[in-house]
Amino acid sequence: MIIRTKFVLFLALAVLSCAKDDPTIPDIDTPPINDDPELTAIESTFGGKIDLDNLYNYAEQAVPDYITKDNTRGNRISDLEATLGRVLFYDKKLSLTNTVACASCHQQPLAFGDNVALSRGINGNTGRHSMRLVNARFSAEDRFFWDERANTLEEQTTQPIQDHIEMGYSGENGEPGIEQLLAKLKAEAYYQELMMAVYGDQNLTEQRMQQALAQFIRSIQSFDSKYDEGRASVADDQAAFSNFTAEENRGKTLFLAPPGMGGPIGDGMMNGGLGCNACHSAPEFDIDPRSRNNGVITSASNPAMLDLNNTRSPSLRDLFNPMGELNGPMMHNGAFENLNEVLDHYTNIPNNNNNNNNNNLDPRLGRGPGQRQNLSNDDRNALIAFLQTLSGQDMYTNEKWSDPF
Repeated sequence: MIIRTKFVLFLALAVLSCAKDDPTIPDIDTPPINDDPELTAIESTFGGKIDLDNLYNYAEQAVPDYITKDNTRGNRISDLEATLGRVLFYDKKLSLTNTVACASCHQQPLAFGDNVALSRGINGNTGRHSMRLVNARFSAEDRFFWDERANTLEEQTTQPIQDHIEMGYSGENGEPGIEQLLAKLKAEAYYQELMMAVYGDQNLTEQRMQQALAQFIRSIQSFDSKYDEGRASVADDQAAFSNFTAEENRGKTLFLAPPGMGGPIGDGMMNGGLGCNACHSAPEFDIDPRSRNNGVITSASNPAMLDLNNTRSPSLRDLFNPMGELNGPMMHNGAFENLNEVLDHYTNIPNNNNNNNNNNLDPRLGRGPGQRQNLSNDDRNALIAFLQTLSGQDMYTNEKWSDPF
């Protein structure tokens, strides 16, 4: 009997050892075991990173007076509910294999975007590049995803969770659905405590999940840039900023001024500017809701296929990190690795409306067979220098937006 027991114990340990060494079996992050009965589940799981008696300020953050756009609608931010949203945003248990969180594709050091063209889900790569989430709240456009298929940010938040490739709770082809995920999360003691603190009961629903995630995402803001320092001291964006270099002020003018009738620009800007502001209007630098596609029409997963429905973009704020490095590739397919490639595209918009049946090209980009802009190297450098002034500092390291696990 003793020999048989020892053999069973040896066999169990051997199986566990093989599972640990098998790269096909995902690592599952589990909270530390609570050995102290005096600790709550929140204290045991998050240590001092979440303190319900001393919450981070999500609801009453300072926003500059010149920022007027807000797509919050009826889901006003509260410190408690945004804290729940923070936990949900970073919790890998929201994926079927416990290996992928929202934050896996939307990373704080990258302005809550990704530095690869396509992010990795539990069953392969995402279909489009992961959009930066910084300042998602401050936009006239209140639809989300590159193709605007989500009517609100709330609706957007749980769609990746229910996607077979991204997080796996699709409810299709034998996969569990959102109800199974909710049951899984309800069993976690830290969610039971969070739900009681936020709502007064433990009933975690998809709607509550959406509200909390949207509140946390809308709280992620960046208004401590060189641009904001200059903008705060003038009446409007047209004035020269005293803290800007001559090159940065020239880049600002190129960005804001519409193209002239005689051609886009010359060395002395006699014919106007680049007209970037028509689609990415200052001071939010958000996308115009009326925008159509920008001529980048190939699919990220298959360049031979067309992807014509992308009409949204993230804010142009925080394209760069505080070190001056880009926060990942640009466009829905991650096609451009630097801003010169972007300017090459906008300098010579392909005539793809005829060649590729693209009837959704934004008319502000096409004149005749295609747009031609005579950008000099000085113009390019000035515009890039201006765009670099739109990046802040605090958002990249502030603990209230960091991983609480």
